[in-house]
Amino acid sequence: MPGALEGKVALITGGGSGIGRATALRVAREGARVMIGDYVPEGALKTVAMIREAGGTAECVAADVAVAKQVEALVAKTVESFGRLDYAFNNAGIEGTMADTAGYPEDSFDRVIAINLKAVWLCMKYEIPEMLRLGGGAIVNTASTLGLVALAGTAAYTAAKHGVVGLTKTAALEYAQKNIRVNCVCPGFIRTAMVERALDKNMVGENQMVAIEPVGRLGKPEEIAEGVCWLFSDAASFVTGHSMVIDGGWTAR
Repeated sequence: MPGALEGKVALITGGGSGIGRATALRVAREGARVMIGDYVPEGALKTVAMIREAGGTAECVAADVAVAKQVEALVAKTVESFGRLDYAFNNAGIEGTMADTAGYPEDSFDRVIAINLKAVWLCMKYEIPEMLRLGGGAIVNTASTLGLVALAGTAAYTAAKHGVVGLTKTAALEYAQKNIRVNCVCPGFIRTAMVERALDKNMVGENQMVAIEPVGRLGKPEEIAEGVCWLFSDAASFVTGHSMVIDGGWTAR
């Protein structure tokens, strides 16, 4: 039987590891052809190899999504390679520094906002015209539970992710009657390279992370990928402007 995304094309940023890689593999299994954009080419190439080994179709482009010309080139390459753009998962992100608001380094603040917020806007800026040309599409942005609540020491990250939620809602309203759905996912603590780095730097302890999650464990990248895949699919045809929380119950407290 054909997959739910058969014949479609998906662009995934930050697809070289973690949630991005898991999502790339998941949508490829549903039949989508996948373009991976990532700042680290080695990771992107590995994801492409994994998709191809499983019988799927994928390519990659090295890109800094905070740079407009590189985002424009990434979207153009997707259309050049596959002829269309149906889905976009704007997922690339960094954790930044852990520091109180008054002591937060300006350069780190600027970089977190650039990668985690401005880049999401840049991606949509170039993705949406291609989807309009096709007559529709679906976009999923990566926000966070910290786009809904706050955590001390994460001023830039929390501000950026709150911004992603707002940006998602705004775009959803603007394009609702043009057949482009725009949603975001809000992961809790997911076992990814970003979380591992935080643990290595003693920014937060694993026991502390687990204690925050009512289910008593960290999430898996594949669990976020399932949400993204559903939001792309026709099963979510009446869903737009939604912030899908996938957090083990954290924000239900």
